[in-house]
Amino acid sequence: VQLQASGGGLVQAGGSLRLACRASGRTLDAYAMGWFRQAPGKERESVAVMCRSGGAVGFGDSVKGRFTVSRDIAKNTAYLQMNSLKHEDTAVYFCAATSQITYCGSDSDGYEFWGQGTLVTVSS
Repeated sequence: VQLQASGGGLVQAGGSLRLACRASGRTLDAYAMGWFRQAPGKERESVAVMCRSGGAVGFGDSVKGRFTVSRDIAKNTAYLQMNSLKHEDTAVYFCAATSQITYCGSDSDGYEFWGQGTLVTVSS
């Protein structure tokens, strides 16, 4: 599967953005999806995970209550809705997918397919 991330940009603190991750190839319900981000000088961190079923979702502590994930199978696209953005949310955001049937976690090593990243800049 190939992943194409989009939707990044510049937004003021307190604002919202929705990132999209369009998949080509197999349908998204064949994969667990992860969203990750990497800020300058920092390690990549898990933001959100959606399992293959779409029914189990997890979020990093720093974004709980502010970010949500969803997917549209018909459009073969996953979404990361980011609300109440903070300056510290500034990072390059990546979507990732794994076809491993039993894996649905926050470890980036578990994902074999990655999008190219989209930059989110939150001005304070």
